[in-house]
This record gives sequence, structure tokens and C-alpha cells, in this order.
Amino acid sequence: MSDWLFSDERLKLRSQCLGILLRKFGWDLNTDNLPMHTMEQIQGCAHDWVSQGNDTSDGILDYFKANYTG
Repeated sequence: MSDWLFSDERLKLRSQCLGILLRKFGWDLNTDNLPMHTMEQIQGCAHDWVSQGNDTSDGILDYFKANYTG
């Protein structure tokens, strides 16, 4: 039996979420020209979003802002 979290559908959604998050937050730099958001935060957000059973990427940006930025 395969794990639903790693089905083709879930992997595709995770990929879409990563793309959205990287385009929006992946280029943000602080005053020292260092990334404001780590890949760990971006990947963790995408994983959490998918593992919570969301079916689309709608809302992922607000979720990231609420849970992964300070």
C-alpha cells in the first residue's frame, strides 16, 4: 500500500507550492544581502500544506506569511 502523502497528485501539488513560494519569497534579501527566508522554511511550508490535506495551492502564500515569517 502506498502512502497518500507521496502519491503522484500530492507530489505534483508539493512541487506547485514550492514554485509559488520560491517565486514570491525565494529572492527576498535582508540588509546584509542574505536570504530572509530559508529553504528549510519554504520546503517545510510546502510539506505542511500538503500533509494537512489541502487539495490546491490556493492560500499557500497567506499560510507562509502567517506561519513562517516573523
